[in-house]
Amino acid sequence: MEKKEVKFKTNLSCGGCISKVRNDLDNHPGIASWNVDISSPDKILTVQSEGASDEEVIEIIKSKGFKADLMK
Repeated sequence: MEKKEVKFKTNLSCGGCISKVRNDLDNHPGIASWNVDISSPDKILTVQSEGASDEEVIEIIKSKGFKADLMK
């Protein structure tokens, strides 16, 4: 399956926030890797997807009480 890079604007602003979503993102079979740039004003979550839909990633973030919007 082809990898694609997808970026999301989030409100994950610290290591504690990231730790709340880490397990779900790490263990999703369609996510190869991910990173959050908390130094960016938009708190950019970059996901290397191997089949995970944009909606699945957004749902993971929302299920932990945070916001994520797909960046165009």
